[in-house]
Amino acid sequence: MTVPLPIPATPTDSAAPPMTSEEFQQVASAVRGQVQAVIVGQDEAVEGTLVSLIAGGHALLEGVPGLGKTSLVRAFGRALDLQHGRIQFTPDLMPADITGTTVLAEDPNGRRTLTFQPGPVFGNLILADEINRATPKTQSALLEAMQEGTVTLANVRRELPQPFCVLATQNPIELQGTYPLPEAQLDRFLLKLFFGMPSREDLDAIVLRTAEMTDTPVRQVADAGMLLRMRRLAHEVPMARHVVDYATRIVLALQPGAVDGLELVRRHVRFGPSPRGAQALCLAGRVGALLDGRYNLAFADVRAIAKPALRHRLVLTFDAQRQEISPDTIIEEVIARVPEDPR
Repeated sequence: MTVPLPIPATPTDSAAPPMTSEEFQQVASAVRGQVQAVIVGQDEAVEGTLVSLIAGGHALLEGVPGLGKTSLVRAFGRALDLQHGRIQFTPDLMPADITGTTVLAEDPNGRRTLTFQPGPVFGNLILADEINRATPKTQSALLEAMQEGTVTLANVRRELPQPFCVLATQNPIELQGTYPLPEAQLDRFLLKLFFGMPSREDLDAIVLRTAEMTDTPVRQVADAGMLLRMRRLAHEVPMARHVVDYATRIVLALQPGAVDGLELVRRHVRFGPSPRGAQALCLAGRVGALLDGRYNLAFADVRAIAKPALRHRLVLTFDAQRQEISPDTIIEEVIARVPEDPR
């Protein structure tokens, strides 16, 4: 007899009272503290992952092996009590290994019926480990889930539990046996976060913790319902028209075909960010404003999140890659040239 895996229920926050900005900060600080107790350094990656979870987006974590990418995902899952799954992407992984499939099962009466066996994507927090090791066919199995929060199999559309977030990791230095992510999938990630080499002090702390063989426990400080309330508050943060226009002008300035575009962009950018880039600037910026203790989107919030929100949405020319010009360099130049007041 085959027993289908349970699909986690989606918590509802409709009956919960609206969250205040003070409560938002307290919960976010508690979650951040639990994760940073396990992850040494990498403050930018921790903050960016927290922003993605609250905003309801997905994050691409890039860094060399051994920097704590997988541990970070597990720490967030435990601190928020989210049902988290891990998918190890390999060249032989098939789409059904991610989404699930229909199997022939036998009920207690001996009758055989077709039963849907959900895959690991049916969870709240999904770690897509080494996502660029799977073939494009398998990578595309996540497209619908990341964009619409659903999985369609055998003409049946199934809702994924909420909150739903994909945190994907990839190694930027190893090219053998990897398949670059297509632009359509990259665009579905709210942020792209870098894991840098730790400082001397941080590396000392990592080695000492490993030598002592002591695992710092991660305590649950929130749950899925609390995260949904935080998300609802983030979507209610006011956005002034001129601040939204500032985010829009940054995205338009990164288009190589812009009429008054920068020479650096025209020469080194093949394709600029899609409209999702402007949406990411405003949504992630509103979460950043709440984390900073403000209830309005400001110019500084847009600038602060610009690199993580736009770096993976730029397709550079071969000449830019040859000259080692990074997307961050181009984004910095555009931000320096785009004024807050267009007049």
